[in-house]
Amino acid sequence: MSASTALAPHAASLPPAFSDRPSRAVIDLDALRHNYRLARGRHGGRALAALKADAYGHGDVACARALAPLADGFAVAFLAEAHALRAAGIAAPILILEGCFSAEELVAAHAMDCWVVAHQESQLRAIEAHPELAGLNVWLKVDSGMRRAGFLPADVRDAHRRLAACPQVARLTLMTHFARADEPGVPATADQIACFEAATAGLAGERSLANSAGVLGWPAARGDWARPGILLYGADPMPLPDAALRPVMTLESAVFAVRDLQPGDALGYGGRFVADAPCRVGLVAIGYADGYPRTVPTGTPVLVGEQSSRIVGRVSMDLLTVDLTHLPEAGIGSRVELWGPRVPINLVAAAAGTISYELLCHVRRVPRMYVGGTGG
Repeated sequence: MSASTALAPHAASLPPAFSDRPSRAVIDLDALRHNYRLARGRHGGRALAALKADAYGHGDVACARALAPLADGFAVAFLAEAHALRAAGIAAPILILEGCFSAEELVAAHAMDCWVVAHQESQLRAIEAHPELAGLNVWLKVDSGMRRAGFLPADVRDAHRRLAACPQVARLTLMTHFARADEPGVPATADQIACFEAATAGLAGERSLANSAGVLGWPAARGDWARPGILLYGADPMPLPDAALRPVMTLESAVFAVRDLQPGDALGYGGRFVADAPCRVGLVAIGYADGYPRTVPTGTPVLVGEQSSRIVGRVSMDLLTVDLTHLPEAGIGSRVELWGPRVPINLVAAAAGTISYELLCHVRRVPRMYVGGTGG
């Protein structure tokens, strides 16, 4: 990591006496750029970097600025997320993945020079009703099998015809989204690709199929545009990790107290961990209010200093405990990596019974520290 650092704007500026809690999320912008280059290279076409949900918990403005010299554009979930980027001076193309919820939003999106998805009849009608919105870039979404959003295959040609007839629509892109691309042994994605190709055969417009898992695991999905999300942040969606991806966030804290337990001592809420031999535990200044999942069991991996260790007992709101029994050198001040380069977030997510997306999006309260600079 570069030595250059910057605290995120959302971390309040406090006098040093009020900012000594050691917990933080370190965001490696060099790793972010590396992962974007990898996604674009694997896909072979252009790629919109997904910055929805505050860049999956990494800070949308900071990530957009870091990627601006490289990215073909960005994707967000809804208009307010696009507005935050435009207000911060981000001028690159921005695609609004959920489309607009009203005609008023469509007008606002056009004023911000955003691209919009149309995935249902009401959005199509709103576009048709506003011929004054010249130069619209519309992405027509096809429901190829996810059954969540998009025009059914039988309705795609009519929707495409109507949009193509609108003089205000300057550009049309055809897109779909995969339901099970992170399951390479399941035929559902191949079926979706075939469905999309049949539904759009002969229709004018560029194509966009590949999400992160599509980029990594489905060459047949590599069209004109990719929409990488989770892979940008170094959390591999595929069952077999890709060693080329680099984790962007390191969630870390430090030991600030040490306790010795005797056989039979119960630790923490619910007494979920009971010592069966003398042991030594470290109290760490981070908890589920910071985004570390309460549901992880004893044994979930952590790094203490440079040594592997484990969570013991139940994670509480502000604190958790780690095993120091085998680490006599560890003590107050020892750095603890909860996830990052040495503790894969997918392992923590699996232990918590969830996915890396949720963990990253739930990181809060801890300050973000950006390393790696903001240039290209």
